[in-house]
Amino acid sequence: MSLLTDTAGAHAPAPASGTTPRGPRESRLSVIVATGFLAVIALYMLLPVFWLVVSATKSQGDLVGSFGLWFSDFHLIDNLRALFAKQDGVYLPWLLNSLLYAGAGAAVGTLLSAMAGYALAKYRFRGREFLFSVVLGGVLVPATALALPLFLLFAKVGATNTFWAVFLPSIVSPFGVYLSRIFAAASVPDELLEAARIDGSGELRTFFTMALRLMSPAMVTIFLFQFVVIWNNFLLPLVMLQDDRLYPVTLGLFTWQSQVSRDPSLQILSLTGSLVSVVPIVITFLVLQRYWKAGLAAGAVKS
Repeated sequence: MSLLTDTAGAHAPAPASGTTPRGPRESRLSVIVATGFLAVIALYMLLPVFWLVVSATKSQGDLVGSFGLWFSDFHLIDNLRALFAKQDGVYLPWLLNSLLYAGAGAAVGTLLSAMAGYALAKYRFRGREFLFSVVLGGVLVPATALALPLFLLFAKVGATNTFWAVFLPSIVSPFGVYLSRIFAAASVPDELLEAARIDGSGELRTFFTMALRLMSPAMVTIFLFQFVVIWNNFLLPLVMLQDDRLYPVTLGLFTWQSQVSRDPSLQILSLTGSLVSVVPIVITFLVLQRYWKAGLAAGAVKS
């Protein structure tokens, strides 16, 4: 064997020093086309945001009489003052309601999704795959199809027009359960769980002290998805709520926009409120992106 190996090695061409193997080179035309396509997509996605920023800095007269995609006289500070003073400052409760619905709902929903996904991935019980199929079916059901049944259920127990009518449906995330199961199966070793059980650790302690840490990248992803979905939720609050003090910011701005024909000043206030409502989402992504990126990098180099 050693003779054959030495002989094969003697005839093998030695790699040139200082050189590394290279893959197929991309043509200049393909790079230009790909870059141009991505630039067009980025422009398409950022143009509405730019228009919103520009419009929020204008007065009501400039909004109608000036070019829509460029700045005019700067009135953003005045618009913000008018926004938070309109209707006895109702916009601030709307914003706080959205933060409560989205923040608490995403946190509780993420924890429940992680627990359900971990159980589906690490415990064997009768009907497990059927239950997981039901969860996948829930991913395919649109939220609009559930609004009326949820309203009837909450009306039956007298819970409509309450905080719970919006909060409780928001903590259920079939997609979060699916993602948690996939990630738990890949990132939580069975040997680690067996070692914890041998050391006397209970199931809850093992989950909260070990599994959750290993699943943290998936939990950040689920939290971000849930936060954005709940923040942008419109139909469920529209069906459930009648008290405008319970409105999230999306429903509140909709009610203002629907009254523009009677009060034209609400148009610029709706635009300014829309700009302010984007800020919490941007801050959430900026704060959590390093955890998200760390999880992606860890998964990329995992052997």
